[in-house]
This record gives sequence, structure tokens and C-alpha cells, in this order.
Amino acid sequence: MLHWKKKPDKLTDQNLLESYIDSGNLDELGALYSRYMHLVYGVCLKYLHDREKAKDAVNGIFEHLINEIPKFEIKNFKSWLYVVCKNYCLMELRKQKSERNRADKFLQNQNMESLIYLHPIDEAPDLNLERNLKRCIDRLKEEQQKCILLFYYEENCYQEISDELNIPLKKVKSYIQNGKRNLKICMEEFAKQNEV
Repeated sequence: MLHWKKKPDKLTDQNLLESYIDSGNLDELGALYSRYMHLVYGVCLKYLHDREKAKDAVNGIFEHLINEIPKFEIKNFKSWLYVVCKNYCLMELRKQKSERNRADKFLQNQNMESLIYLHPIDEAPDLNLERNLKRCIDRLKEEQQKCILLFYYEENCYQEISDELNIPLKKVKSYIQNGKRNLKICMEEFAKQNEV
């Protein structure tokens, strides 16, 4: 284990980094990170365009570093940290966009459902639609059900589903395609029952 007799401010980035990796001492990581916090904040502000979100990101990135540093062989901490900051901010923006898209999609689906599923005579919405959809999803084979829920409700991409369920990418696509077809058939059956 490395023990530095010098004060942290007298040590190089590489000395502090190696000492942190060796000891896991968060004070050493804190001393190293504090040298670049103003730069981290600047990068976060540039991408997030919001002071409070940028401050939160500065804290989030520090916590992120605790797990990330041991995974990499870091030659230049400052350059590496810039890339980490940029990627962290892009992921935050992606999350925000995904949340906005989910909300927009929900509102759009509400409007679409009210247009598509109105009864032609009295324009009353089909109150059984959501219940029937849930029943149809419950009837799917387990793999199809998981893939459909992750794809449409969690808005995961094929690769994320493949990674999460440990299923080959081609299988994921197949489960979603077959699941959609089975849902359509099931929903049509319920629609016919309602007509009777």
C-alpha cells in the first residue's frame, strides 16, 4: 500500500490516483477531484444548460468515479475526466429526453386511443381496452412478455433488452415481433366478444 508523506496538494494527479486505487481512500480521490471541480462544473453547465442540474451532476460524477476508476488504466486524469463528464451529461440528457418522449407518447396515445377506439354511434371510449391489453400481455409466452414490456413500457432498445435478459439480439427482435402479432390476435378476439 502506498502512503504519501507529502500533503495531497504537493502530489501529482498520477500519485493521488495511484494512491486512491491502492487504498480506496476517498479523501485522496476527493483531493484529486477538487482540482478539477470547476472544470467539471463548466462542462456540465455547457451540456445541461442549468446551474442546479450542473451542480447535481458534479456530485453525481464524483460518485460515478468511485466505481469507474478501477475499471480503467488512466494515463492522464484530466483528459479522462473530461470524457467521463461529457458522457455523464449526455446520458443525463438522454434520460431527460426519454422521460419527455414517454410523456409525449403517453399523451399522444391517449389522444390516439380516444380517436381510434371511439364507438361510432355514441363516441363512448372502450373502457375495457386497457384491461384487455393487460390480459393479452399476461397470455404471452414469458420471453415475449418480458421483451414487449421492456420495449414498449420501459422504452429499452433491442440491445438493452438483449443485455438485461441475456438473450441474443435476433431472439429479442423475434420475441417482440411475435409478441406484437399475438397481442393483435388476442385484442381482435376480445373486440369480437364485445360485439356479441
